[in-house]
Amino acid sequence: MKETIKNIKKVYQYGKEYKKHLFGLIFAVISSIVVGLVVPVLTAKQIVYFTSSLWHQLFLISLIILCVQAYISFAAMFFTRRNSHYFQRGTMKNLQIELGREILKISQKDMDTNSSGMFIQRIINDTEKMTSFIGWGSLNHIRHILTNIGALLVTFFINRQVFLYYLLISIVLTVLQYEKTKQKGKKDIEFRNQTENVSGLVGELIRGSRDIKMLNSKESFMKKLEGEISIQNQKRFDMSKINRTYVYIIETLKAIMEFGLVVLLIYLVKNNTITIAIALALYNYKSGIMNLVMENISALLDMTKDFNISCDRVFSIIDNKEFEKETFGKKHLDKIEGNFEFKNVTFSYDEKRNVLNDLSFKINSGDMVGFVGKSGAGKTTIFNLLCKMYNVQNGEITIDGYNINDLDEESIRGNITIISQNPYIFNLSIRNNLKLVKENVTDEEIYEACRLACLDDFIEGLPNKYDTVVGESGIILSGGQKQRLAIARALIQKTKIILFDEATSSLDNETQFEIQKAISNLKEQYTILIIAHRLSTIVNCNKIMLLEDGRIVDEGTHQELLDKSNTYQLLYNTEMIK
Repeated sequence: MKETIKNIKKVYQYGKEYKKHLFGLIFAVISSIVVGLVVPVLTAKQIVYFTSSLWHQLFLISLIILCVQAYISFAAMFFTRRNSHYFQRGTMKNLQIELGREILKISQKDMDTNSSGMFIQRIINDTEKMTSFIGWGSLNHIRHILTNIGALLVTFFINRQVFLYYLLISIVLTVLQYEKTKQKGKKDIEFRNQTENVSGLVGELIRGSRDIKMLNSKESFMKKLEGEISIQNQKRFDMSKINRTYVYIIETLKAIMEFGLVVLLIYLVKNNTITIAIALALYNYKSGIMNLVMENISALLDMTKDFNISCDRVFSIIDNKEFEKETFGKKHLDKIEGNFEFKNVTFSYDEKRNVLNDLSFKINSGDMVGFVGKSGAGKTTIFNLLCKMYNVQNGEITIDGYNINDLDEESIRGNITIISQNPYIFNLSIRNNLKLVKENVTDEEIYEACRLACLDDFIEGLPNKYDTVVGESGIILSGGQKQRLAIARALIQKTKIILFDEATSSLDNETQFEIQKAISNLKEQYTILIIAHRLSTIVNCNKIMLLEDGRIVDEGTHQELLDKSNTYQLLYNTEMIK
């Protein structure tokens, strides 16, 4: 109970702007409960009048019951649902937005080691369970429970023996329902975790369908998916097994206790303790006390269990309990010059093998620098650390003389753009993909950026031109077109530092030449770093750094490295042969 109250308070913080709807909902529920409490009394009188042939009184009492039920239906089915809809919708929106923000703060290391399905489940399913509990869902069950408890209290004034019997039944069945919910809750956590695994794998199937087909790995992938789904179904079966066992026990006990109730009522009538009319009225309360109360208690307990589990899963992210969050400093730089330096930087992704080893180098504002080396030499890692996607284990990185750990997020990522080998393109129009980095960008800026990125001719040939939706991950675009769109996106963002991570690798020679010209035209305004396997991409750089095993083993211009570095000569000659 304490946990539930604490979670309700936390969820309410995300919905308090809609509190008038919540209070309207609560008022409607309370009023329907109060009115509903008189129904058992009226029903008892209805039976008495019927068995006593008091037709006039029976008509009037039936009319009153009709009015009461009409009000309850109006309050419960219209007013409460309307207010509940507004409160739940607004609260869920705020929770999902906050959760999305917090997920974007999770360290890249934790993002890499967890499936997207887990985060999707928590944003969509768990937030829905949390808000529905506070809204109509739980309050409706509470309304039914309190109304039918009213029927139990009426029996207290009619006959104490029947009241005690009903009370005993209620306690026994409630304990059994509680145990059922507790046992199911343990299995539900396992089921949800496995559901996240399945969701993640299904996401991989959809996003990676092309590669799965091309690799001819459909059967092996489906075998993996089948295994995960089988485990999920087993977890679901384990929950239903607990439910079936307890339902059987509860229903059997209810049947026995109903028989006992009949025996008790016969005994009371034969001993002239109650009349037959009163016995019928007391027996009529059976469905409300033994069935509806238990059904609603069971449903409320299940909802409470779901609510608390979902709160744990959502707030473990929001409250930084489960995942490591990115950390930034407080120093803000409105504008940077573009100078940065690596000082004795050592880094490892898995704390077993160092990717960078005591790496030191310095880049000046306006430089255009190329990084070359074999795969695994540490080139992309340099970019990841500069963008603070990961934190260095040893050493220091500075931007304009400031330690990167002292700078706030905007100072770093608001001034650095990275264009990767496989840029992520959103399922939006070309225009809206570009607006993501600058909401108030003008059409002229969009056209100019696409012209510099050698993309304008392609866009003009599309039926909807800049309003063409590119599909999930930019499916309608070729690899080179995706990279050119990412380059246009960077040009619109106008950050001081632009990092090209194999960004021209998928382009044909003619387009690459055009983009190289565009990049060269930016030299005076930007600090540009380029990772390249194709050395033709970086021949015009001010400086080229050659990496091996996380260290810079040589540096210089293209011609200088050709003259003095055997490794660079080998890389260049290999490319020429190709």
